[in-house]
Formats: sequence, structure tokens, C-alpha cells
Amino acid sequence: MCAAVCVLSTIAGYVLTSALLLRRPSILHRRKRRTFFSRHISHRGGAAENLENTMAAFRHAVEVGTDMLELDCHLTKDEQVVVSHDANLRRSTGMNAYIADMTYDELPPYLCRLGVSFEKECVCEGGDDKRIPLLTDVFDAFPNTPVNIDVKVNNDKLIRKVSELVVKYDREHLTVWGNYRNQIVKKCYKENPRIPVLFSLPRVLQLLGLYYTGLLPFVPLKEHFLEIPMPSIVNKLIDPHGFNRCLRLAAWLADSLLMRKTLFEHLTARGIQVYVWVLNDEEDFQRAFDLGATGVMTDFPSRLKDFMDRNGMAKP
Repeated sequence: MCAAVCVLSTIAGYVLTSALLLRRPSILHRRKRRTFFSRHISHRGGAAENLENTMAAFRHAVEVGTDMLELDCHLTKDEQVVVSHDANLRRSTGMNAYIADMTYDELPPYLCRLGVSFEKECVCEGGDDKRIPLLTDVFDAFPNTPVNIDVKVNNDKLIRKVSELVVKYDREHLTVWGNYRNQIVKKCYKENPRIPVLFSLPRVLQLLGLYYTGLLPFVPLKEHFLEIPMPSIVNKLIDPHGFNRCLRLAAWLADSLLMRKTLFEHLTARGIQVYVWVLNDEEDFQRAFDLGATGVMTDFPSRLKDFMDRNGMAKP
């Protein structure tokens, strides 16, 4: 009996301590230094308003007032860091070739019309700018705009080149980089630990495990940014006839596990910014901010800016 009481007392003490530290992490952890704060993030520059990952898209997003440009990087055969999402050019240019097998001068222009991945039955029709830009083009044009770099392939030379460009342009305080693959994030951090990194997918799963077991308040985190999807948006992207009960259940479960206000509040209290992607309508914008997300990533920069202005969501 006495042993049982001791065990219950220990468990109760752990639960209470965990709950306290979840809400007041500063007791154990120094808040991460924040050099920029982003509420409005333009996915691929705003893929629904201009052709994705083009200078026209980036210019438009900055003119609208975005806080951050999100983009993707690959390395060409002649070792140029280019801004493009797919390793293969078929979807974006119509040419069945890989960026890594071509020199920069050989890269074809984007197609005039590109589908928008996170908006059902939406196609973006581009203007005159169909060129695949260099990362240096972005850095030259927007020296004061934070950039979120998705390193698309596990390539040591690409990681090193991106780091060298960030350092050359004095942008370590204005850049976050990473990928969903843990191996890439580890290499990014090893190459240049001064550039903040994103949580990889395995680290997100580990984060959730720590959160639901009550251990998260006790564990140090090297990442500065959590960038996660809102799983419920699949209901808007997939044809209901092809969305069976099991898929609906999986989406609901993932959404219930990820979209947790107390998790977001704990991370932001530790100086970790939380971005939710890719949201394209006001209902989802509102839900993300109500949950305590730092920022929202969108394909519609103008739509998100209008929503934020109408709701008085100026950057603090």
C-alpha cells in the first residue's frame, strides 16, 4: 500500500511539473534569439498569383508585404544553385530532364500555365517572366527579406554552396533552411550551425512523442522553426469520391495530433516559430492563427495580406 502511494505521488509530481514547464519553459530553457518574425510567408513566392519560384512571383510577394519568401533549391551540372521545386523538369517546363544533368544556360523556361499543388482545380497563368532564377538573383533583389530555403536533394555540394552564398550575402540572420529528410537537416546544421534549421519529419514525430508523454519541457531543441501542414486541408484537395473512410480517419487523426494550441504556445515561448502550410482560404488562415501559429504559408499572398489587414494582424 505504501509503495503504491509513493508511485502515485511520483507520477502526480511528474505530471504537475511537466504541466508547469509546458506553460513556463523559461524555467529550464533560455528563449532562442529571434532575428526576424514572419507571419506572412509566400509559398514558392505565391504560386497561385504568379508562376512559382520566379522573380516575378518574389517581387509581387514583397510588394504585397510578405514577411518571408519560401523557395526550393537544386544544383545544376555547372554547380549553379537554382530556385526550382522539382528535380525533374517535366511538370514545370515540359522537358523530361533533370536539373542536375543540365548547365544553367541549358535550362528551359517554365511553361505558360502551371497547376497549383495546394488549391484544387487551380492553374496559374504566367506573364513574361518564365526564367528559372539563381539563388543569387533572389539575394541580390531582396537583401532584407527573410528567405526559407528547402534544400531539395541530399547533395553535399548543394548544401555547401547554399551556405557559402548565405554567408557571402551576410544573410545568416535572415535565412532558415532544411528539408523533411533528417539526413539533409543534419548536414545543413553541420555545414553551418549559425543558419537556423527546420524540424525534419522524423524530428516532428519525435517532437510529438515528447509532447504526448510529457517529456517535451525537459528536452533541449536545436531547431528554431517548426513548419508543418494542416492535415485537414486534404478534404479540400481530394475528390470526395476518391476519399474513403480510412483516408478521412487518417487525416482527422493527423490533424488532431498536430494542430495543438498548447504545443504551439510552448514552442513559441521557447522562441521557436511555428509555420503552418499551405493554407489558401480564410477559414484555414483563421484556424491557424487561433491555434497560436506564428505564421501561415500561402499560395495567395494578396489574399492572406487582405485577411491580416482586415483582422488587425500587424506584425508585433
